[in-house]
Amino acid sequence: MNQPLAPRSKFSIWVQAVRPFSFTASLVPVLVGGMLALSFQGEVAWGLFPLVIICSVMYQAATNLISEYFDYKKGVDQDYSFGSSRVIIDGLLSAKQVLLGGWFIFAVSCALGLILVAFRGLPMLVLGLIGLAGGYFYSGKPIGFKYFALGDILVFILMGPLMVIGSYFALTGDYSSTVLLVSLPVGCLVAAILHANNTRDIVHDAAAGAKTFANLFGHSSAKIEYLFLVLAAYLSILLMVVAKVVPVWSLFVFLSLPVALKNIKAILASQPGQPQQIAMLDIQTAQLHFLFGVLLSLSLVIAALVA
Repeated sequence: MNQPLAPRSKFSIWVQAVRPFSFTASLVPVLVGGMLALSFQGEVAWGLFPLVIICSVMYQAATNLISEYFDYKKGVDQDYSFGSSRVIIDGLLSAKQVLLGGWFIFAVSCALGLILVAFRGLPMLVLGLIGLAGGYFYSGKPIGFKYFALGDILVFILMGPLMVIGSYFALTGDYSSTVLLVSLPVGCLVAAILHANNTRDIVHDAAAGAKTFANLFGHSSAKIEYLFLVLAAYLSILLMVVAKVVPVWSLFVFLSLPVALKNIKAILASQPGQPQQIAMLDIQTAQLHFLFGVLLSLSLVIAALVA
């Protein structure tokens, strides 16, 4: 006779709700920004680095919860759909609890962020407020960028240039055009994660009235965008090496190319109306983003050591 399942702890349910498997998307840009700071010709506040990581991850956790709430309210998340944490759908948490949880994490991360503002001043405050507004209005009313085919570009900006530049500035108090350029391939791959999700969910998003690039322009165009985002990340690194913007060691990122090609092959082989064919492509793209980011960061460490 089967034993009844033990009741789950609230902590484990909240862990499920914030989707920690996705946190590499916020860790990678901070890691890249931090490793760029190794070559800074001045004092670097390395003591702030753990705080930058914590704030970045908490921003993403809060954004995940806010998005979960509004996706449920809008009807994007259904029992048969992919992508959500399912805590609301399965009755583990109420929609109100998830929304309040998102705001609570935002509040705590903002309070911690004031320490960074104390060190770096008004520019740090502006960067933090942009991140806060972007995280909430990505799905939150009255804007909801993700529902009007603006999710890809917003994620590219927030989790590419903004986070790489923000982490570098928090550590150095400085800005460099090199940092902006290096942030672009990071932004491309994090946007590719979202786009893979949207391509899989074309039918479900359209049924809920949520507009994405994928369901506005169709499966074939979605394949082209995914191909562009992934290959642009590698091409940009190659161009930056040729232009001596980044060290030759940055070609290490090409060690992740077999993973990229595997993902590209999967989406090119997928058929419209068959989401199960690319059910895991968003997670596989997140793994690519993480591997690419680690290799890029490693190359920056090596360049700083041999300089």
